[in-house]
Amino acid sequence: MPRALITGIGGQDGSYLAELLLADGYEVVGFGRAAGLEGNSNLAAVADRVSLLTGDLLEPGSLARAVEEAEADEIYHMAAPTFVPDSWNDPSETMTAIVGSTAEMLAAAVASASPPRIWLSASAEIFGDTDRSPQDELSLARPRSPYGVAKLAALGLLRTMREQHGLFACGGILYNHESPRRPLRFLPRKVTRGAAAIALGQQEQLVLGDLDATRDWSDARDVVGGAVLAMRAEVPRDYVLASGVGHSVRELVEIAFDAAGIGGEFQSRVSVDPQFVRPPEAVAQLGDPGLAERELGWERRFSFEQTIAEMVAADLADLGG
Repeated sequence: MPRALITGIGGQDGSYLAELLLADGYEVVGFGRAAGLEGNSNLAAVADRVSLLTGDLLEPGSLARAVEEAEADEIYHMAAPTFVPDSWNDPSETMTAIVGSTAEMLAAAVASASPPRIWLSASAEIFGDTDRSPQDELSLARPRSPYGVAKLAALGLLRTMREQHGLFACGGILYNHESPRRPLRFLPRKVTRGAAAIALGQQEQLVLGDLDATRDWSDARDVVGGAVLAMRAEVPRDYVLASGVGHSVRELVEIAFDAAGIGGEFQSRVSVDPQFVRPPEAVAQLGDPGLAERELGWERRFSFEQTIAEMVAADLADLGG
């Protein structure tokens, strides 16, 4: 029975990945902070079938010990800060949590008697002020946040260890991906939660920024499926995992309102606050998933509309008791 170590198992991606690997007959070991694992609803379906190791990315040696103890055949390194604006508050901590943990994990893997296969979740934030759209694996990387810089450095470390030590190591350049497990501070979840609350009479207004801003949104379950395909390929490579389609915030809200049964209330319920409006991007952040589709046979099972409708349904159930 193959064994996988998932860092960040309590998060959106890690929990869905655990379910997928367990269904494929894996033994799953999860790593995360104790506070993030205890009573985590994301793990409700798998809690009695996974082994958990507690630690902290900011604690030197914590992840290396987990790699040594897990003795995994595959490592999926998904643990990291995920909210880009937070990286400006403490760039040093962001670099330690993302780059430092990746370096520690890679060094521990190289030192293993039987080095595991490795997946690293990077981010489309590495592209930043890039020069073309859509972006693929060879596009110019010009990150514009400490988070993007850290993700690019971590991906560079992965590539270097792959080339110099022969590690089977894959990097995923992940665009926005959503699900009912997405934390509330992210825009799509703010929208679906707001739509549900308005439908239930618990909220009057949904206050947003630029309604015409576009993003490339996928479903988290499709993205973790792509990670598994990459780890089972014959040759390790980096892959862009994205939908390849841009949707505006306005579309997102309209779909969410329709799913909540309040489709006719957009004009009266949605307002724009200038403080939430960002400067427009010179080049649209849109991913080209062609390489993953051709080499891995990666397909997306969930449409944007399906994902948002499922998020609204989950929020309605949660708020409605």
